[in-house]
Amino acid sequence: MKDIMNMNVKKLAFGAAVVFFTNFTVAQTVQDGINSIDSDKYAQAKTNFTNMIASAPTAENYFYLGNTYLKQSEPDYAAATDSFNKGLAADGKSYLNKLGLATVKLGKGDKGAIAEIQKIVTDSKEKDAEVLFRAAEALTLFEKNNSPDLAIQYLNKAIERAEKKGVPAHYYYTLGDAYRLKRMPGDAMSAYDKALPLAKNKASVYTRIGTLWMAAQQWQQAKTSIDKAIATDPSYAPAYKALAAYDIRYQQNAKATQDLINYTKYADEDPYTQLEIAKLYFTNEDYANSKQVLDKIFDKINDPIKFKLRAYQLYADGKYAEAKQNMDSFVSQADKSRVQPADQGLQGLIAAGLAKTETDAAKKTALTTEAQQKIAIAKAAKDETLKWDMELVKIAGGGASQADIDAGPTNPTIEGLKQKVAANAQDSDSLFKLATAYQDAKNWNGAIATWQKMNALLPDWAPGYYSLGYSYQQAGNNDAAKMAYEKFISTVKPAEQEANKQTLAYAYFAVAYMSKDSDVAKAKDYVAKSVQLDPTYQDAVKLNAEINK
Repeated sequence: MKDIMNMNVKKLAFGAAVVFFTNFTVAQTVQDGINSIDSDKYAQAKTNFTNMIASAPTAENYFYLGNTYLKQSEPDYAAATDSFNKGLAADGKSYLNKLGLATVKLGKGDKGAIAEIQKIVTDSKEKDAEVLFRAAEALTLFEKNNSPDLAIQYLNKAIERAEKKGVPAHYYYTLGDAYRLKRMPGDAMSAYDKALPLAKNKASVYTRIGTLWMAAQQWQQAKTSIDKAIATDPSYAPAYKALAAYDIRYQQNAKATQDLINYTKYADEDPYTQLEIAKLYFTNEDYANSKQVLDKIFDKINDPIKFKLRAYQLYADGKYAEAKQNMDSFVSQADKSRVQPADQGLQGLIAAGLAKTETDAAKKTALTTEAQQKIAIAKAAKDETLKWDMELVKIAGGGASQADIDAGPTNPTIEGLKQKVAANAQDSDSLFKLATAYQDAKNWNGAIATWQKMNALLPDWAPGYYSLGYSYQQAGNNDAAKMAYEKFISTVKPAEQEANKQTLAYAYFAVAYMSKDSDVAKAKDYVAKSVQLDPTYQDAVKLNAEINK
């Protein structure tokens, strides 16, 4: 699953053509179709361009239809290629359709397509602003395969060519997208600011500005811009998708669900748009709605991406064998370039889930090794689709239901804090007090669930992982306790080590003690570190002597 916070540029890029037809009605229809793309109404855009082709099967019309398939959240390369080839059959010299075919190659991971795009632009003599724009757009569409420097060069030339007749707003939109890829937010904002007075639908610009603020983690400015977008055009679907990302960031799940309902209302029933909605529901941990949407469109989509999303859903439900079947289907059918580090990480988590119940010792070891190796790939890529270490802790620890938590000890303090957390899920102070109150009452299921929420809210705050480990240990789940303690150890920053010396000493000791019968080498290493941190810690000194006889 992709980081919704950074919002893939291909989902934001707004392509609009400036083609001067003699027939004014046709020109309006082109713009209508492009406006539909910008509003995430891909089915409407496809219908629009298909009707145009029926009336006038020109190379340009075939290009616009093909480009629609590339702009949707999951590109349909086969349909796009078919349309571009038909465009070239109508006009063998069509630079736009040649660019379309090169864009397909780039989207599939062929970096040689960049040189191909350069050659097409050179062959066009760089006279046509539209060809320059579409070349630049192609070079900004794909998060993993792009060339923002070259895109910026072409866009500046396109802007120069278009100045006499007026620079279209979308030239500046795409310039902003290119600067985003280069991680130059100031230049991106300047480009969006230039687009604002030119844009007919200013909601489109405000949404881009909002997501740019989100990428910079300037949340209040982001919310202000997104609110402006919705106030400007309450029916502009992408603004609600951006607002959902904002609310998911603050764990406002109920608000995010309403945002997604609005997004669904104002987007359209195109299966690939619905697939995007299913992904967003999953990111919001709204697995029931995610499954409902995916079930509705599963047989309408040929793209193997559907198997990956179903695998995530099944993994979330703890159905590891079925999740593995779906991931195997995705990996076997998808182009290798589409298998991301996050996918390997998910395969690792599924393997860890299968290992938990595997009774054959050799198979259990093999699954555990696979889990470690594949999760390491995701972590090495710094992928944050899931919190890998904490997912392992959850697998090892299982999950207490709310009924289990409610059946445990409670008191007026706990009940009052539960109400505060229910009213504001991002209230870290109340979460901390609630988790501590559960611990004091020895309601370990409640403590575990609350520390997990705390760690999700503040992933860099090391003490939360220590407390989670302690709660698991008291609940008798040593496997989960070990993982939580190790996460605590790895999260403590060097500058914080002195202040956390005694806690670190206990964490190292606890992992050593729980590992002494299964991994003696690790136990020796960890208990030595415990003694080094606190030579007066008698339990560690004693264990160190015992395992080094």
